Amino acid sequence: MRLTKGNLARISIPPGKAETIVFDDDLPGFGLRLRAGGKRTWLAQYRVGTKQRRLTLGTVETVDPDEARKRAKAALARVSLGEDPAFAKAEKVKAQSVTIRSTLQNFLTHAQARQRPSTYDGTRRYMDVHWAPLLDMPLASVDRPRVAARLLEIARENGPVAGNRSRAALSSYFTWAIGEGLANANPTAGTNKPGAEVARDRVLSADELRLAWQCAGDGDFGAIVRLLILTAARRDEIAALSWSEISGSTLAIPGARTKSKTPLLLDLPPLAVSILAGVEQREGRDLLFGRSGPFSGFGKAREAHARRMLDALRAERGPKAVLPPFRLHDLRRTAATGMADLGVQPHVVEAVLNHISGSKAGVAGIYNRAAYRDEKRAALALWAGRVERLCGFSGTCGEPNK
Repeated sequence: MRLTKGNLARISIPPGKAETIVFDDDLPGFGLRLRAGGKRTWLAQYRVGTKQRRLTLGTVETVDPDEARKRAKAALARVSLGEDPAFAKAEKVKAQSVTIRSTLQNFLTHAQARQRPSTYDGTRRYMDVHWAPLLDMPLASVDRPRVAARLLEIARENGPVAGNRSRAALSSYFTWAIGEGLANANPTAGTNKPGAEVARDRVLSADELRLAWQCAGDGDFGAIVRLLILTAARRDEIAALSWSEISGSTLAIPGARTKSKTPLLLDLPPLAVSILAGVEQREGRDLLFGRSGPFSGFGKAREAHARRMLDALRAERGPKAVLPPFRLHDLRRTAATGMADLGVQPHVVEAVLNHISGSKAGVAGIYNRAAYRDEKRAALALWAGRVERLCGFSGTCGEPNK
């Protein structure tokens, strides 16, 4: 029987059977499957080696006989060329279920083991936030045009640097995905960087610094922010601080933990010592901050901090007040600028920052570091006095970040 629209009404399931397949007399392999429940489905049947395959072509209700015949001819033609249409269809369906979101946690685990904590925090944040519109798309559908268009949106909404960082995070993800056999190409390849990187020169104003201090909260994040303000140290140097690096009012961070690879020795002012005294010492744990490792929850903590600062600023100046974005590293630059404004000599500021210069290289550097200890102590005390007068101990914003 030729499977035509007119013959469909004459086809039925034999008594006692749950289903039957009727094949077309003119096109071998083209058939119609009928089930007892009433469902009727077009199919193409063929062999790949010794295995029989069936490819579903649609239902009678959605595909007419002529269209089903065309689909069967096309599928059987592919079989004659050595292809397996049913396998290809299954792989396509499988590929549709593989998304960035479904594989993201595995990538982040891979990244966390290989990236610095600050880099990993950024990677996770850029993937979760900036690439959110693409997370649920099939991986194969995330192509260069879509990536390029989204990069423009990210740069327009968050600035070119955020665009650059987002591009790097997605590129890192696809490099991993290719290695895992999940993707065939990296769609960031060939896309333009949203903007040129420029050196940051953000220095917080006196009011901004006051709000940064007052709105930091009372938990680990708050202590870290205030210590960053008072010491001008780098973020991870404070976030991974251990009790063994503190002796009384002396902070001694080994070179293995500093960016310059040289030890950082600071005599802390009383205000910083009082902050350390307020940090709970937990039995069996040398680190001051964090839980299982150094404090790493900077993304959400910084966002909450910025919201509290903005709320406080608008409470003071009105609802239209704006707080320019800043990073924790800008606190370091602010402290350095503040010390310079107070008359601290440039080479002493450099010593506080643990920067390496020609005058501090080699054997001479050892003696210079020792000679600068008193100067550094005086500089930090001078700066702490300025901070205390500016920020004080009264006035907090919103709920503490615990």
